[in-house]
Amino acid sequence: MCHAAIIGNGIAGITAARRLRALRPDWRISVISGESRYHYSRPALMYIFMGHMRYADTKPFEDRVWADERIELVRDWVTEIDVAASRLRLHAGGTLAYDKLLIATGSQSNRFGWPGQDLRRVQGLYDLIDLHTLTENMRDTRRSVIVGGGLIGVELAEMLHSRGVHVTMLIRETDYWRNVLPAEESAMVSRLIRHEGFDLRLETRLAEILDDGTGAAWAVVTDRGERIEAQLVGLTVGVSPNIDLVRDTAIKAGRGVLVDESLRTNVDNIWAAGDCAEIVRPHVERNLLQQVWYTGKAQGRVAGEAMAGVETRYEPGIWYNSAKFLDLEYQTYGDVRPNPRDGERHLWWEHADGRKGVRLVCDSAGVFIGLNTMGVRYRHEVCEGWIRDRRSIDDVVAQLPQANFDSEFSRRYESEIAATMREQTR
Repeated sequence: MCHAAIIGNGIAGITAARRLRALRPDWRISVISGESRYHYSRPALMYIFMGHMRYADTKPFEDRVWADERIELVRDWVTEIDVAASRLRLHAGGTLAYDKLLIATGSQSNRFGWPGQDLRRVQGLYDLIDLHTLTENMRDTRRSVIVGGGLIGVELAEMLHSRGVHVTMLIRETDYWRNVLPAEESAMVSRLIRHEGFDLRLETRLAEILDDGTGAAWAVVTDRGERIEAQLVGLTVGVSPNIDLVRDTAIKAGRGVLVDESLRTNVDNIWAAGDCAEIVRPHVERNLLQQVWYTGKAQGRVAGEAMAGVETRYEPGIWYNSAKFLDLEYQTYGDVRPNPRDGERHLWWEHADGRKGVRLVCDSAGVFIGLNTMGVRYRHEVCEGWIRDRRSIDDVVAQLPQANFDSEFSRRYESEIAATMREQTR
């Protein structure tokens, strides 16, 4: 009997396991994770902390599913991949032999060698372990500093703020997440953060985290020489592929575990998928790293099929992401850069209240290539269709009402948006 082992029970690993079971009902399938026994939704960590959900509510499948589908759940950490012997060494002791292996180890929070970064009460926010650590670190915490922007930073800020903790945010850019968002969207998020009572310090970097004498954080020092009190320091300067297990093995890695378009590594019986995978594509200069939920699910499906012997390849498709900055909803489709490239046109509408905006982007030929929405919800299938069909920017402006996804009696802004954007195209 063929034994397929999967390291990691995130969305990529679990999708692969279930797809593999559908295709290979007679194989043995094992999923190994030291973090949790059961698969859960990582994007829901904030809601567990804030009391909106229980941990049990974050599990997409009933516990009985794994026994029903004969997927063995191993609660342990893998400490070594013995490539030559096709064997995993486990933290609790012993080994697990495999015939086929999927590495789906996800990401890990970035750290950049700051003095004091290993002190107690200094942490990131990525998984259940971080959530448990945060609960412990909250004791006697009055003031906190969060280093870095992006989606995780604002989530952690909201979590702490909900418990009455004062939050200072250190952002190196001129506005929040300005390395990803165009100027208007970035400024909108910055205004919102300040309006909600956070101390937002722009163009400010962390220099050092100070020790209280017991091995725990009590303050930070910025690159401007400011000392800011903080019993808790959140490091949310992004994540990187977790490739610790493949270091010093025959499995090749760059930023992530290097795989082809079928997610196979350079070792014949080993694949990688999800946040940890770096996809090498022929005739494309830059390798592909995608670290969002839906791409992890898509890669997991491809990995499961490839491990089962099905000819398949991963197609990235049209980029999409959505999130919330506090209560401000954000969607992005296609190719929207923080700064226009040569020949691109960016059309921008912003409501007078400063809490809603829409950006349309077209290339030098007037072909629509992407959009952002802030505080306005648009239909996924409509926006994706415009990009896939290479519609002209004029067509998209005319068809904006088709995309609106707000509730039936919500106020609609499409006529105002269209008028503003037509002015910008003259």
